[in-house]
Amino acid sequence: MKLRVDLLPHGQYPDVVMVIDVLRATTTAVTYLERGADALLLTATPDVALGLKLGSQSGTYALGGERGGLPIPGFDFGNSPVEAAAQNFTGRTVVMNTTNGTGAAHTAAQSGKHVFLAALTNAHAAARRARATATEEIAIVCAGTDDRVGLEDVYAAGVLAEYLLAMGEFSIDDGARIALTVRRSGGNPLEALGSSAHGARLASLGLGEDVRFAAGLSTSTLVPTLDTASDPPPGTLRFIGG
Repeated sequence: MKLRVDLLPHGQYPDVVMVIDVLRATTTAVTYLERGADALLLTATPDVALGLKLGSQSGTYALGGERGGLPIPGFDFGNSPVEAAAQNFTGRTVVMNTTNGTGAAHTAAQSGKHVFLAALTNAHAAARRARATATEEIAIVCAGTDDRVGLEDVYAAGVLAEYLLAMGEFSIDDGARIALTVRRSGGNPLEALGSSAHGARLASLGLGEDVRFAAGLSTSTLVPTLDTASDPPPGTLRFIGG
């Protein structure tokens, strides 16, 4: 079995892909589903999300997303796991669009057979799901920030890689070695996330609680899973809880 870590989204994914945007899209995605959302629709653009809401019955869709860390005008929510955790989304579909994470998911879904959203909060569960599903390769894909490698995502990838290596033997690539090195030298999760450039940016916007939330290790057993059996609206990916 092969284990690879892509420090930014690229390439072909022949088997299982775990997409990480720990600050904050994949962390928030897990939280939306935990709080009762029927499904998540990850859109290619904000306009796709706004168009879905405009064309639906009132209350069907809740829109969550951000640009530059701040809520998108016309959206109901930002990209905050703390905010999401305080809501009840039972019976609703959450439509997400973010600066980095939703785009990384779309890249992974172009070729991946099985696509999961992973974060520190669901790290154990995501690693177990990936190991149970994969037959050839597990790819961990870091979303990064504005096309640059993000320390927080690489650290989280190292956590996932550690868990996977504890489950069996893998041949690993240099990306996985880098992620494992960052994990082993990066301190505890809150130190790693808080010291990242993106973590510092969120703190400067008054969103430090989101960083602390995202640093919670294996607080959830829910793994957002790409629903390949459905026919979602154009320009969207449909994820369900698993």
